[in-house]
Amino acid sequence: MESEDDVVKKTRTMEARARSISHNVRCTECGSQSIEDSQADIAILLRKLIRDEIQSGRTDKEIYKKLEDDFGETVLYAPKFDLQTAALWLSPLIVAGGAVGVWAFNKHRKQTNVHIMALNLVRGVSLTPKEKETMLDLLTPPPSEGTTRSWWRRWQGQ
Repeated sequence: MESEDDVVKKTRTMEARARSISHNVRCTECGSQSIEDSQADIAILLRKLIRDEIQSGRTDKEIYKKLEDDFGETVLYAPKFDLQTAALWLSPLIVAGGAVGVWAFNKHRKQTNVHIMALNLVRGVSLTPKEKETMLDLLTPPPSEGTTRSWWRRWQGQ
C-alpha cells in the first residue's frame, strides 16, 4: 500500500506534467493564449482531458498526438518539422544569411570603391591609410617595359 507521501509526490508529478503540456497547447477559442492561461470553456475541458490522459498512463507524446489528431496541428505551439513547415523553420536562417551577405557586400564595396575615394580626395576629405594604399596600388604605373614585355605586346607579336 502506498504511503501518504508517495500519493502526494505522484499527484504533484502528474500536476506538473499536466501544466507543462497545457503550456504548449494553444486555446482553440482564444488563439493567442495557452490552455493553461485561458479561462475559456474549451480550455478547461482540454485541461481536464490532459489530466485524464495522464491518469490513464499515456505519455506526453501520445497526449500531444491525440490533441493534434483531434484539433489539428495548429493546436500545438511548436509545429513539427516536415516538408510543409520547412520554410517556417528555415526562414530565420535564410533572412539572417541574406543580411550577412548584404553587410559583407557593402563592406567590401566601401573598401574597394575607387570612385568614392577619388570624390573624397576632390572634396578634401582625407583618406584612411588603407584607402591610400589602395589608391597607390591602382594608380602606380606598371614597371618599365625594358625587362619584361607586357602580355598585350606579346599577344600582338611586337
